Amino acid sequence: MKRLWLAVLCVGSLLIVGCGKGNFSEQQKAASNGNIFRYPIVTSPTKLDPAMVQDGDTLDALQQVYEGLVVWSEDNKPVPCLADSWDISPDGKVYTFHLHKGVKFHNGREMVADDFKYAIERSSNPKLASPTAEDYLKDIVGVMDKLHGKATEVKGVQVIDKYTVKVTLDAPHAYFLGKLTYLVAAPVPKECFPPDKEVDKVENCVGTGPFKMTQYVPDQLLTMTAFKDYHGGAPLIDGIERPVIKDATTRLNKFKAGEVDLVQLERGDVKGVREDPKLKDQLKLFDRPAIWYVAFNLKMVPQFADKKVRQALSYAVDRDRIVNEVLGGVNTPANGILPPGVLAHRDKTAILGYDVAKAKQLLAEAGYPDGKGFPQLEMWFREQRPDIQFVAEAVAADLKKNLNIDVKLKTLEWGSYLAKNNAKEIPFFHMRWSADYLDPQNFLSLLLTTDGNENKTFYSNPQVDALCAKADSSLDEKERITLYAQAEDLILQDAAWIPVYFQRDAELISPRVSGLRESLFGHLPHTTVKLKP
Repeated sequence: MKRLWLAVLCVGSLLIVGCGKGNFSEQQKAASNGNIFRYPIVTSPTKLDPAMVQDGDTLDALQQVYEGLVVWSEDNKPVPCLADSWDISPDGKVYTFHLHKGVKFHNGREMVADDFKYAIERSSNPKLASPTAEDYLKDIVGVMDKLHGKATEVKGVQVIDKYTVKVTLDAPHAYFLGKLTYLVAAPVPKECFPPDKEVDKVENCVGTGPFKMTQYVPDQLLTMTAFKDYHGGAPLIDGIERPVIKDATTRLNKFKAGEVDLVQLERGDVKGVREDPKLKDQLKLFDRPAIWYVAFNLKMVPQFADKKVRQALSYAVDRDRIVNEVLGGVNTPANGILPPGVLAHRDKTAILGYDVAKAKQLLAEAGYPDGKGFPQLEMWFREQRPDIQFVAEAVAADLKKNLNIDVKLKTLEWGSYLAKNNAKEIPFFHMRWSADYLDPQNFLSLLLTTDGNENKTFYSNPQVDALCAKADSSLDEKERITLYAQAEDLILQDAAWIPVYFQRDAELISPRVSGLRESLFGHLPHTTVKLKP
């Protein structure tokens, strides 16, 4: 899961249909009763535009507003949404989608096949510079040509008629439907979304989702009201409020005071909640297909180009201690790159375990006995998230204690961190990657092949590249699992990352909330949520 970012007026005096209707008063009226679902977002949304968003916190909010031809089900499979059904050609390269008729955008206009084609064309526009288009759309014939300014149209998307669209891929890809769930492929009305400019005004944030955006005050509040004409039936609540609350203690105190209905906990708060007779029954744990890891930028720190150095640092980090002592045992130590729930996850991999003697030996062989001559490292991570800081501190402590390597910790505001990471300008960092679809390609190929669009570290292994390329284009699941397992073991032996833990979310959910729908990816759009007065 990924990054996030804004500026525009509705285009074209020739367009008949307008963008968002001035409905702030409607939102204020809805907020006067108790049928508003309130829960904090831990950082300001980084983007409001579905073609530009890339981080999980913001995606969680925007999935209420925008949606794709397919969406995730509670059993973690892509299922029909704006498309009622689809046909796949025998060679696995052509998908013909039959759209749901009568779907309305929030501005009242019907959504048709042209809107999907427009969204793909817009997301692939090099002037818009979507940070996610290549990740999720590159398999479509013509997307890369348009992204690189070699074409003015994405030829692989063809409108057959008002409710039918054909998508042609460059090769068969077993994970393609999963990619289409990402908001970069969500149909949008061109009267509200210019082809080459980012949308950052609430009145232009027009989608087909169950809630329409009504207000956004940066660093304060994001609000949405129920879309009564939603094609899946009007939501049961009047709206959603997402106050921006960056401080973990403040979030918890607001839940205790009844001011919010759901709150995500930092791991350090779980023990106290479990011991609180009023709160313990409201604690819920959710496994997520996400890994927290430490990564090396091989170009910014020349020493990291030496595999022995990376292996030494990996052997020196005690992930079991970090998970069980620092984080209170809520999470699971990462035994590889692929989290549980992702195809090809294995209980046993070639991961480098905790071995101080081996770490010291390798660092000495690399020319730095007892850390002598090794430069001070700077480890970067996002600010105002205690769990992230605790882990970074623990990793730094292990490297100092076991290898005599000094690590300086540096934090950055989330949006600025993402921009710096996108530019590959962070030398050593602690970060998360969460699945956007439950396929190894979303981890191994995307982040750890030489040309992977999310490879921010310059790690490269030709054997890994070849294995992933073959697996990416195979429709034989057993073959794919075997190939990805081989690639993952090579990556682990190379110590491209230091895997730390697989994520488990801890949340407090008020008894007044019912009807939440769950998947491995998180809470699904709140179409069935009910609130007791």
